[in-house]
Amino acid sequence: MSDRQETQRKPGAEEEHFLSRREFFIKVGTGSLAFAGAGAIIFGVQYLSPNVLYEPSPVVSAGLPDHFPLNSVTLDPRFGIYLVHSRKGFYAMSAVCTHLGCMTVWKQDAGVIACPCHGSTFRENGTVIGGPAPKPLPWLKTWLASNGEIMVDRSTIVPEGKEYIPA
Repeated sequence: MSDRQETQRKPGAEEEHFLSRREFFIKVGTGSLAFAGAGAIIFGVQYLSPNVLYEPSPVVSAGLPDHFPLNSVTLDPRFGIYLVHSRKGFYAMSAVCTHLGCMTVWKQDAGVIACPCHGSTFRENGTVIGGPAPKPLPWLKTWLASNGEIMVDRSTIVPEGKEYIPA
Protein backbone atom coordinates (compact mmCIF):
# COMPACT_ATOMS: atom_id res chain seq x y z
CA MET A 1 0.00 0.00 0.00
CA SER A 2 2.82 2.34 0.57
CA ASP A 3 3.68 2.21 -3.14
CA ARG A 4 0.14 3.04 -3.98
CA GLN A 5 0.09 6.04 -1.67
CA GLU A 6 3.21 7.44 -3.25
CA THR A 7 1.81 7.17 -6.77
CA GLN A 8 -1.33 9.02 -5.82
CA ARG A 9 -1.12 12.74 -6.02
CA LYS A 10 -0.61 14.44 -2.78
CA PRO A 11 -2.26 17.80 -2.33
CA GLY A 12 0.62 20.19 -2.12
CA ALA A 13 2.31 23.26 -3.53
CA GLU A 14 2.10 22.01 -7.11
CA GLU A 15 -1.71 21.94 -7.12
CA GLU A 16 -2.11 25.26 -5.30
CA HIS A 17 -0.73 27.16 -8.30
CA PHE A 18 -2.70 25.13 -10.80
CA LEU A 19 -5.68 27.09 -12.16
CA SER A 20 -8.44 25.11 -13.75
CA ARG A 21 -10.03 26.29 -16.96
CA ARG A 22 -13.26 27.18 -15.17
CA GLU A 23 -11.47 29.23 -12.52
CA PHE A 24 -9.49 31.06 -15.22
CA PHE A 25 -12.62 32.13 -17.11
CA ILE A 26 -14.35 33.11 -13.86
CA LYS A 27 -11.42 35.40 -12.97
CA VAL A 28 -11.24 36.89 -16.47
CA GLY A 29 -15.01 37.48 -16.48
CA THR A 30 -14.98 39.01 -13.01
CA GLY A 31 -12.08 41.28 -13.97
CA SER A 32 -13.86 42.35 -17.16
CA LEU A 33 -17.06 43.14 -15.28
CA ALA A 34 -15.12 45.11 -12.67
CA PHE A 35 -13.34 47.09 -15.39
CA ALA A 36 -16.62 47.82 -17.23
CA GLY A 37 -18.31 48.79 -13.96
CA ALA A 38 -15.52 51.19 -13.07
CA GLY A 39 -15.77 52.77 -16.53
CA ALA A 40 -19.53 53.13 -16.20
CA ILE A 41 -19.13 54.82 -12.82
CA ILE A 42 -16.52 57.24 -14.19
CA PHE A 43 -18.69 58.18 -17.18
CA GLY A 44 -21.76 58.45 -14.94
CA VAL A 45 -20.00 60.91 -12.64
CA GLN A 46 -18.73 62.88 -15.64
CA TYR A 47 -22.25 62.97 -17.09
CA LEU A 48 -23.72 64.28 -13.84
CA SER A 49 -21.08 66.97 -13.33
CA PRO A 50 -21.93 70.36 -14.86
CA ASN A 51 -20.50 71.02 -18.30
CA VAL A 52 -20.09 74.80 -18.18
CA LEU A 53 -18.55 76.89 -20.91
CA TYR A 54 -16.91 79.94 -19.37
CA GLU A 55 -16.95 82.86 -21.77
CA PRO A 56 -15.61 86.35 -21.28
CA SER A 57 -18.08 89.05 -20.32
CA PRO A 58 -19.91 90.65 -23.24
CA VAL A 59 -19.60 94.03 -21.48
CA VAL A 60 -16.27 95.67 -22.32
CA SER A 61 -14.62 99.00 -21.65
CA ALA A 62 -13.72 100.85 -24.84
CA GLY A 63 -11.70 103.54 -23.03
CA LEU A 64 -12.04 107.19 -22.13
CA PRO A 65 -13.85 109.53 -24.55
CA ASP A 66 -10.74 111.74 -24.76
CA HIS A 67 -8.89 108.99 -26.66
CA PHE A 68 -11.22 109.23 -29.67
CA PRO A 69 -10.99 112.34 -31.89
CA LEU A 70 -14.11 113.84 -33.46
CA ASN A 71 -15.27 112.12 -36.70
CA SER A 72 -13.19 109.01 -36.03
CA VAL A 73 -13.96 105.33 -36.50
CA THR A 74 -11.81 103.16 -34.22
CA LEU A 75 -11.60 99.38 -34.53
CA ASP A 76 -10.90 97.40 -31.37
CA PRO A 77 -9.96 93.95 -32.70
CA ARG A 78 -9.76 92.45 -29.17
CA PHE A 79 -13.51 92.83 -28.79
CA GLY A 80 -14.64 92.99 -32.45
CA ILE A 81 -16.24 96.44 -32.16
CA TYR A 82 -16.04 99.85 -33.79
CA LEU A 83 -16.33 102.94 -31.62
CA VAL A 84 -17.46 105.90 -33.70
CA HIS A 85 -17.19 109.50 -32.50
CA SER A 86 -19.51 111.59 -34.66
CA ARG A 87 -20.96 115.08 -34.21
CA LYS A 88 -23.99 113.56 -32.44
CA GLY A 89 -21.78 111.66 -29.99
CA PHE A 90 -20.34 108.17 -29.50
CA TYR A 91 -21.84 104.90 -30.67
CA ALA A 92 -20.55 101.35 -31.08
CA MET A 93 -21.07 98.78 -33.82
CA SER A 94 -20.09 95.20 -34.29
CA ALA A 95 -17.01 94.74 -36.51
CA VAL A 96 -18.21 91.33 -37.69
CA CYS A 97 -19.54 91.27 -41.26
CA THR A 98 -23.18 90.22 -41.53
CA HIS A 99 -22.46 88.12 -44.61
CA LEU A 100 -20.26 85.28 -43.30
CA GLY A 101 -18.81 86.62 -40.05
CA CYS A 102 -15.44 87.97 -41.21
CA MET A 103 -13.73 90.77 -39.29
CA THR A 104 -14.15 94.04 -41.18
CA VAL A 105 -11.63 96.90 -41.43
CA TRP A 106 -11.98 100.69 -41.54
CA LYS A 107 -10.62 102.17 -44.77
CA GLN A 108 -9.67 105.73 -43.79
CA ASP A 109 -8.90 106.90 -47.34
CA ALA A 110 -12.24 105.71 -48.76
CA GLY A 111 -14.26 106.50 -45.62
CA VAL A 112 -15.88 103.04 -45.59
CA ILE A 113 -15.85 99.88 -43.54
CA ALA A 114 -14.83 97.00 -45.80
CA CYS A 115 -14.97 93.24 -45.49
CA PRO A 116 -11.79 91.69 -46.91
CA CYS A 117 -13.41 88.26 -47.40
CA HIS A 118 -16.13 88.91 -49.97
CA GLY A 119 -16.05 92.64 -50.66
CA SER A 120 -18.98 93.98 -48.67
CA THR A 121 -18.74 97.69 -47.87
CA PHE A 122 -20.51 99.65 -45.15
CA ARG A 123 -20.93 103.34 -44.37
CA GLU A 124 -19.65 104.90 -41.17
CA ASN A 125 -23.03 104.24 -39.56
CA GLY A 126 -23.01 100.56 -40.58
CA THR A 127 -25.47 100.63 -43.49
CA VAL A 128 -24.61 98.47 -46.48
CA ILE A 129 -23.16 100.23 -49.53
CA GLY A 130 -22.46 97.15 -51.62
CA GLY A 131 -21.51 93.52 -51.66
CA PRO A 132 -23.18 90.35 -50.48
CA ALA A 133 -23.87 91.48 -46.88
CA PRO A 134 -27.62 91.10 -46.27
CA LYS A 135 -27.91 93.44 -43.26
CA PRO A 136 -26.15 96.50 -41.86
CA LEU A 137 -23.62 96.19 -39.04
CA PRO A 138 -25.56 96.03 -35.76
CA TRP A 139 -25.32 98.88 -33.28
CA LEU A 140 -24.43 97.86 -29.73
CA LYS A 141 -25.64 99.22 -26.41
CA THR A 142 -23.23 101.89 -25.23
CA TRP A 143 -23.11 103.99 -22.04
CA LEU A 144 -20.77 106.09 -19.96
CA ALA A 145 -19.64 104.37 -16.74
CA SER A 146 -19.24 106.14 -13.41
CA ASN A 147 -15.45 106.22 -13.88
CA GLY A 148 -15.86 108.07 -17.20
CA GLU A 149 -15.10 105.14 -19.51
CA ILE A 150 -17.25 104.19 -22.48
CA MET A 151 -18.82 100.77 -21.89
CA VAL A 152 -20.13 98.55 -24.69
CA ASP A 153 -22.44 95.57 -24.28
CA ARG A 154 -21.66 93.28 -27.24
CA SER A 155 -24.69 91.08 -26.51
CA THR A 156 -27.32 93.83 -26.73
CA ILE A 157 -28.24 95.17 -30.16
CA VAL A 158 -29.99 98.54 -30.31
CA PRO A 159 -31.80 100.20 -33.24
CA GLU A 160 -29.54 102.18 -35.55
CA GLY A 161 -29.31 105.87 -34.68
CA LYS A 162 -31.18 105.57 -31.37
CA GLU A 163 -28.33 105.51 -28.86
CA TYR A 164 -25.61 108.10 -28.73
CA ILE A 165 -23.39 109.05 -25.82
CA PRO A 166 -23.17 112.84 -25.86
CA ALA A 167 -19.65 114.00 -26.71
